[in-house]
Amino acid sequence: MSQESLLKDDSTQAARLDRLREFLHHSPTPWHATTNMAERLEAAGYRRLDETDTWSLKPGDRFYVTRNDSAIIAVNLPASPLAALRMVGAHTDSPCLRLKTNAAQTSAGWLQLGVQVYGGVLLAPWFDRDLGLAGRVHVRHPDGRLEGLLIHVEQPVAIIPNLAIHMDRDANEGRAMNAQTQMAPVFLQGGDKEDFDRLLEGWIKEQHGLSDVQVLDFEIGFHDLQPPSIVGVGGELIASARLDNLLSCFIGLEAMLEADGSQGMLLVANDHEEVGSASACGAQGPFLGDVLKRINAQLGQGGEENYIRLIQASRMISCDNAHALHPNFRDKHDAQHGPAINGGPVIKVNSNQRYATNSATAAMFRALCEEVEVPVQTFVTRADMGCGSTIGPITATEIGVPTLDVGVPQWAMHSIRETAGTQDVEYLTRVLTAFFNSPELA
Repeated sequence: MSQESLLKDDSTQAARLDRLREFLHHSPTPWHATTNMAERLEAAGYRRLDETDTWSLKPGDRFYVTRNDSAIIAVNLPASPLAALRMVGAHTDSPCLRLKTNAAQTSAGWLQLGVQVYGGVLLAPWFDRDLGLAGRVHVRHPDGRLEGLLIHVEQPVAIIPNLAIHMDRDANEGRAMNAQTQMAPVFLQGGDKEDFDRLLEGWIKEQHGLSDVQVLDFEIGFHDLQPPSIVGVGGELIASARLDNLLSCFIGLEAMLEADGSQGMLLVANDHEEVGSASACGAQGPFLGDVLKRINAQLGQGGEENYIRLIQASRMISCDNAHALHPNFRDKHDAQHGPAINGGPVIKVNSNQRYATNSATAAMFRALCEEVEVPVQTFVTRADMGCGSTIGPITATEIGVPTLDVGVPQWAMHSIRETAGTQDVEYLTRVLTAFFNSPELA
């Protein structure tokens, strides 16, 4: 029986894939993803802490904290004295089209919404898709109170129509796309600029029961309405929007909730990785460092020296998807480094420190994979091509923790719809669970 058929017969793995699809479907933005992760943590007994409160931590505590409602850190403290933390990092944001502040514009009898390109978006796949809207809206109540609300419009309210091939005979030869003039989704026939404000107020009333609030500002983007799917005759693939990097967020959370809780564990999911991580809730910001310092102050020995000792005894696995070998573009990979879908997690290596992996941290991960009988792969980009990066090098730089970069192999990275292997979800979850449970860190 094939590996994929075995997967379909395994109720545990099937249930995990169901949870994954549910998480992806209900997480169209970083704010929604963070909220959904927080709800699962609370259901598992983790308590929410507020950064503005005084914390009182004790051995055995399980808690989480959010920043900007779009980044989250969850911590499991051991019952024994805290000597090290097993950290897993990911990010909640994905490339997309975000609305401009004054988004409404009209052309040829249509109301359109002007967009900003967030991150390194593959623009072509956004054409001819049923698009919904989602994000965060800040409103003022009649009593003057300000509140942030999540909005998720799951109806196909917009589309970016392609130009007919008859009017652009060179379209299949690689037509350049202009995000300013050609990517504004069509929203409402005969509409004007006030209609968007009216519709936004209507969605707030429908989803939150509020009809007397004033919209002050928003961060809203478009998202594809096609739901996540298991694809392939053998169920080998999962296809969805935002696999980069909600897949890592999900796997990290699954591993944390499955771990036995005997060791110090931390899961961080930063925002803004796709635009450089330079923000208060990004990996280049102080979020993780702030939480670690508060933990050390209460459960460590206190002081800078003991903080450094804690960090150097800890390890970070930065999880962000890797480039799988594409059957139609095999020449884009180094011949010795073409990770296969469903071939196991990928250690990502770059001598110029675009990835944080070194031989010591890679050896630790390989040993973990061997321990739980999971295959492991390596990705090194072609020497004549550039290389992306992750939160790994940034976290290692900001915190100083020994780090490596790994990821599930995927196709179509930064597309509106991406593809990864179903078996790889189980593989990486198994390895990260072993990492969280490991009594010794190499």
